[in-house]
Amino acid sequence: MKSKEILSGSRAQPELTHSTGKTQAITATKAATPLLFIAVMLTAATLRSPLTGVGSLITQIQASTGLTHTTAGLLTTLPLIAFGLFALVAPKLSSRFGMELTLLASTAMLIIGISLRSIPGISPLFLGTALAGIAIAICNVLVPGLIKRDFPRQIGMMTGLYSSFMNLWAAIASGISIPLSLTFLGWRGSLAIWGVLALAAALTWLSLLRLANHAKEKNAGQAQNASMQRPVRVWSSPVAWLVTIYMGFQSVMFYVAVSWLPEILHEQGMDMAKAGWMLSLMQILSMIGSFVMPLLATRSQDQRWITAASSAFFLFGFGGVWVGPHNLAPLYIMLIGLGCGTTFSLVITFFSLRSHTSEQAAAMSGMAQSIGYLLAGVGPTLFGFIHDASGGWNVPLATITLISILTMIFGYAAGRKGYISPK
Repeated sequence: MKSKEILSGSRAQPELTHSTGKTQAITATKAATPLLFIAVMLTAATLRSPLTGVGSLITQIQASTGLTHTTAGLLTTLPLIAFGLFALVAPKLSSRFGMELTLLASTAMLIIGISLRSIPGISPLFLGTALAGIAIAICNVLVPGLIKRDFPRQIGMMTGLYSSFMNLWAAIASGISIPLSLTFLGWRGSLAIWGVLALAAALTWLSLLRLANHAKEKNAGQAQNASMQRPVRVWSSPVAWLVTIYMGFQSVMFYVAVSWLPEILHEQGMDMAKAGWMLSLMQILSMIGSFVMPLLATRSQDQRWITAASSAFFLFGFGGVWVGPHNLAPLYIMLIGLGCGTTFSLVITFFSLRSHTSEQAAAMSGMAQSIGYLLAGVGPTLFGFIHDASGGWNVPLATITLISILTMIFGYAAGRKGYISPK
């Protein structure tokens, strides 16, 4: 594939390889480029796998701890709250300490959070989940900015690989969590196993940190010039707000799906182990969609119709689970998976397509993920609450089907050509 086919609208500029302060690009060092690619992929593997397994294990967790549906929903909501609160902190940490050091510290925190969940008791379960959420929040924001900084001419390809690799490991986690829990590991060990990926990512960032320090010495003057750039303001940008709201709605879809779809399918007559594999099927289709969509999106300056079409997968998927024949459940799950993958990768791609510089991309990423995930954070808990209040899944599924229509509307608006600020 020629490089011009994977450019961000073929508008990448040389200055996009640099960032402010301590975060200048290190891809000028040839040895760093393959290692940086590995670090991005390993980090992607850790950003959903510690969370998606919870949906498959929720029944075991409730049976072991006595948690209600509403309280159990907090196990998915806590990371989302952390995503929202700490997304705005990530760019500031990166500017002060450097992107590589911040990512190293975040993956180390993730290891601690995952480990805490293996300790008996409800408090370590929730504390570990919160710490994991904080770590993932920082990585969520910084990795897209790093892609724009260090791979400015491969934004579509790298974004597709990053998001699809994230979904691949999310699918693996969803599928094998129950089988692992039936071994000597139990459900706590099944959740703890993902610390291995976080450890591998941390070791890779440690190696890159050394290369980054070497690059900073060579580019000290360049970094000083970059630091004189004007501060980025995105909160008054209508484009940034449209992307943010779209981010929130598509996140609601994903986290409601991973939290409650296995139990919904189980109550509709499906074996629980098979229901867990349905969630894995959803993630596999999500992986495919998340790889293909950035390549399509970067070929055009206007993404309105592909964004609306991607969101429509949610409408037919959740609508089918709600009112469709139960024997077509795999089809509905596949549609939801395509919706999750294509919409998420579109949002990540918009951070680059709707910005002129890597600083703007990081700022919009922080804003969108902060507000977007706070909006999404109410989804799993509210979904569980509506179930408890209504005594079934019909009302919650009707609600999520309605939200899918709103996702289509805001997705269409966010897909319109534009930038968060003048060049």
